[in-house]
Amino acid sequence: MSLEVDIKKDFKAFTLDVAFSAENETLGFLGASGCGKSLTLRCIAGIETPDEGSIVVNGTVFFDSEQKINLTPQQRKTALLFQNYMLFPNLTVAQNVAAGIGKDVSKGDRDAIVSRELKRFGLEGFDKRYPAQLSGGQQQRVALARMLAARPGILMLDEPFSALDAHLKEVLEQNLVSLFDAYHGTVLYVSHDIDEALRFCDRIAVVDSGRIMEIDTGDDLVNNPKSVAALKLSGCKNATPVTRVDETHVWSAKWGVTVEVDSPVADDVAYLGVRARYLEQVDGPGVNCYRMRVDRASDSRFERTVLLGFLDRDEREVPTVGQAEDEMKYLHQHLFWRVPKADGAARLPEVGDEVWIRIPTDRIYLVARKRFRAAIHFCGSLLYTCMR
Repeated sequence: MSLEVDIKKDFKAFTLDVAFSAENETLGFLGASGCGKSLTLRCIAGIETPDEGSIVVNGTVFFDSEQKINLTPQQRKTALLFQNYMLFPNLTVAQNVAAGIGKDVSKGDRDAIVSRELKRFGLEGFDKRYPAQLSGGQQQRVALARMLAARPGILMLDEPFSALDAHLKEVLEQNLVSLFDAYHGTVLYVSHDIDEALRFCDRIAVVDSGRIMEIDTGDDLVNNPKSVAALKLSGCKNATPVTRVDETHVWSAKWGVTVEVDSPVADDVAYLGVRARYLEQVDGPGVNCYRMRVDRASDSRFERTVLLGFLDRDEREVPTVGQAEDEMKYLHQHLFWRVPKADGAARLPEVGDEVWIRIPTDRIYLVARKRFRAAIHFCGSLLYTCMR
């Protein structure tokens, strides 16, 4: 099983320019809403037509602008699951599952396939019900069963959990495990949730403003981000533009401080990042130790998130901004610090406290001004199964 995509398409706001490949794996597309993740899936499925380029799935040319090949969605036999599943409301569960099976399949084999997939997804006894009689979770399982019944050449899922509550999401994630275990081929998975992408994907493509900024394993993406987009999408709360001072120091105008780092600083360094959980409270001055004030504090179940303002920041390039002046600029001049609410822990920081905080030199990410050739644009939210 293989997928080769190299396409371009012009839009008013951006240009789609995507080149990537995938084998027998789950390749994730991670990006913020509206960055363009879903449109490539629609191009592969045949719902959108690129201006130029080619799409080849398992050796079959789906699209080639030079050869003037453009197979219909039905000819492509792909399965695309969007957010609202797109079940046929006038068909029963069994009929919905059977809808993706080719006409060349005998009735006996068709019934056997439907029965097998209903059993796989725990839908036995629901075969005669209609979509309106099902819960959201049951509808999703019907959609997944229909995908497998169609025996597609490629599976594509577009944020399948975005409309679900946390508890139901955790339950239905196990349905996807069953889907991936049963399917041997290429799976494309669109998400804006880094943890979700890490759970399901062998590799992850980071998408930002219509471009693939990098493609890497989940571990490398989290532990060694190579782009600003990866830095932010991997959950790094503290990301700020910097300039090189020397081989081991960078300057952050927004923070108003110089930061020392362990690794050599490249001439084209663009951003520094440090995760909120890596900050350390210390007793006083030292390397990367800053006198700070707690300006905000908010609690979740297991930790307190603290907003820290630099008390001794250099204002020559960027003056200190008050909260009432500009909220975003105000936030960009602060550090986020996550403090565990562990049993027996020391007193948690409170608003107004003055503390010394250290940024560990070995916990800092530096990102250069790199750009990747590939650019992606994706969008949409429906379940579409390309049949026969």
